[in-house]
Amino acid sequence: MAIAVRSLGQAGFRLELGEAVVYLDPYLSDSVEESEGPRFRRLVPRPMAPEQIDDADFVLLTHAHMDHCDPGTLPQLAEASPLARFLGPAEVREALLDFGVDAGRILVPAEKWQALTPELRVHPVPAAHPELERDREGGARCLGFVLDYSGNRDVGNRDERRIYHAGDTSPCHELIRVLRSLRPLHVGLIPVNECSFFKERLGIVGNMTLREAFLLAEEIGVETLVPIHWDMFAPNSVSREEIELLYGELAPPFELSIDPVEL
Repeated sequence: MAIAVRSLGQAGFRLELGEAVVYLDPYLSDSVEESEGPRFRRLVPRPMAPEQIDDADFVLLTHAHMDHCDPGTLPQLAEASPLARFLGPAEVREALLDFGVDAGRILVPAEKWQALTPELRVHPVPAAHPELERDREGGARCLGFVLDYSGNRDVGNRDERRIYHAGDTSPCHELIRVLRSLRPLHVGLIPVNECSFFKERLGIVGNMTLREAFLLAEEIGVETLVPIHWDMFAPNSVSREEIELLYGELAPPFELSIDPVEL
């Protein structure tokens, strides 16, 4: 079962899941450059303008950092797709309310399976950015999402695709435990922009190294790894050649897909 996908750069994707169109962490503006300065000029051209997105059914947002929860994208998207619903942690909800999104369109999901359509369900998972933190109500401040899609769930068809979108995260025991319990994971959209002293000096919170991303994908049984969070900003970038070189040297037991058109 192939799922049409369009990479939006950074951690952003557009997925066609049956009749549902899902956007994940769309960053389609210059908000970070406007806030942080020219070194954060986007390296990936905008594939579309936010006001052109009139087909969104669900928008999944992993955390409140503006390259994932973008004030330059989400208000326009919400207006252009008036039936779209938004899912994310509590801090994302507060940001969306500040952007003018109606509260009735925003869901702070529990960390369990929940149906979005008869064909599609989602399971939020905790993310460690850089540590796993929870708010007073016990909700994770940062999330990833496992999407489970089956075109014929009601008739018992087990031809499913499970896609894990990590958002921003580092590996940790709780994350690995949860993800292993949700296998099979056919696709992993996993960040590869490492933490480092030099990034931290610039105020950049990195994620995992390429090797860590490969090891995480192997440990949770991902069949295809799609690297994310490597292409948008120069201070936070990883080259395609570096990704492909390490993949070739390590020969891990999963496929590597960069800029896929289907999953």
